This record gives sequence, C-alpha cells and structure tokens, in this order.
Amino acid sequence: MGSVKNKVIWITGASSGIGEALTYELARKGAKLILSARRQDELERVRKACPLGAKEFIRILPLDLAQSDTLEQKTREAVDFFGHIDYMVHNGGISQRSLVKDTKLDVDRKLFEVNFFGTIAITKYLLPSMLDRKGGHFVVVSSMVGKFATPLRSGYSASKHALHGFFDALRAENNDNGIKVTMVCPGFIKTNVSVNALVGTGEKQGMMDEAQANGISAETCARKMRIAMEKEKAEIYVAGAREIFGLYVSRFFPSLLRKLIGRMKVT
Repeated sequence: MGSVKNKVIWITGASSGIGEALTYELARKGAKLILSARRQDELERVRKACPLGAKEFIRILPLDLAQSDTLEQKTREAVDFFGHIDYMVHNGGISQRSLVKDTKLDVDRKLFEVNFFGTIAITKYLLPSMLDRKGGHFVVVSSMVGKFATPLRSGYSASKHALHGFFDALRAENNDNGIKVTMVCPGFIKTNVSVNALVGTGEKQGMMDEAQANGISAETCARKMRIAMEKEKAEIYVAGAREIFGLYVSRFFPSLLRKLIGRMKVT
C-alpha cells in the first residue's frame, strides 16, 4: 500500500463537509495540499485549523467550478505551487431536492456545470502534465445516486452518472500510462449538502434532510477515502446498510428496485 505522505494533493470543495474533513485527514498524514473552493476566507479557516507543522505545506487557490473559462489558468497556478500534482480530488459539487416537473432547465444546467463540466475541465487541463510524469491519480467524489437514481435528485443523479462514464473511459484509456482513478460513492454523510441543495427555482433548500442529519460522519468518510487513495481502489462506497442494499438490488434485481425506489423516504 502506498502513502499520501509528501504527496501533492489538490482538493476542490475543501472549505466544508467531506472536503474539509479530508483536508484534516491528509494534513495529519503529511501530505502537501492545495485547497480550492469559492470562498477564500473559509479556505483560510480550514488551513488554520490544520496541525501546526502542516500549514507551511498548504496552499490556497480559490475558484468557482461554474466558471469553466477560468479553470485552465487555475490549473496552471495549482501545478506551479509544488511543480506537479500527484492526486486530484474532485470533491466540489452541489446537490438538488426537487421533482423533475418543478425543476427549471437552468437548474439542471447549473448542476452539470458545477458537478460535471467544471470537474472534467480541470481534468483535461491537468492530464497532460500527469502523462508527462507517467503518474497521477484522480479521486472523484460521486454519490450512491450516481449508481442508482432516487426521487428529487434527477439533475444531480444525472451529473454523477456522467462522471462515472467519463472517468471509466479515462481509466480505460490510460491503463498503461500510470494514471489511476478512484470513484468515491458516498451515501448520506452528515454535512450541509442538503442545506445547500438547489430546489426547482434554483434557490437553496435551506434545511437539512433527516437522513443527512443521521448520516455517516464526514471524518469517517475522509478516512475511508484516504485509505482508498493509498490502496488505489477503483471504486468505494461510503454508505449505510439501506443504501448498500439498494446498490445490490439495482445490480441484481433492477425490476425490484424500480418497484421499491418510489416508496423509499430519501429526503
């Protein structure tokens, strides 16, 4: 098993939730970190909360995944901090809580712009330098609804399904080039993702789902992610028993899942 110690790791969505927890996990393990999200003040807060000895190896790079025309320059800036990137953790994203019939098309576009196009833009800009070095590892935070869809998450689920298709292809194209891909599929993790989720009008939901409030801790998710990175796992699931059950039912008994899914309480 490898180690993240002294590895250069760029994390998007690092200012809260899973990204924040992963920052602390990797900082404790001696990684060199580049932290990205929209708000510089929140990124600075996270950096200051890291262990004292780790702070000198942490850089801040604010960015907005929805502004794809800025991401080529942001990628150059990220590489310039330490000269290269070993791990790219695509964690930034936004969720949804609205029925298809109530969701404006602009909301679906925003979900894809942030969750998919921003992510693959950075990937495309970063990949050449990884290929030159014959090594690099993309860690992509998808979702359990990237494996099977549930109500109220149509655009979100679609954007996560798209990530699986893109990065499965990237992995297949680069089997012999030293490029690794780890897909991370969280279920209900106790973060503010549901608070910030978009409703059909594009506004934030502004409240935490019950299942989210009772979910797995972000710290547990971060630890499992770090282990998966070191073991070069192709895909992991960080979820409760009900969600894992749903995954296997979708795989082996899809017709049964179709009957069950509409009755499940998923908010």
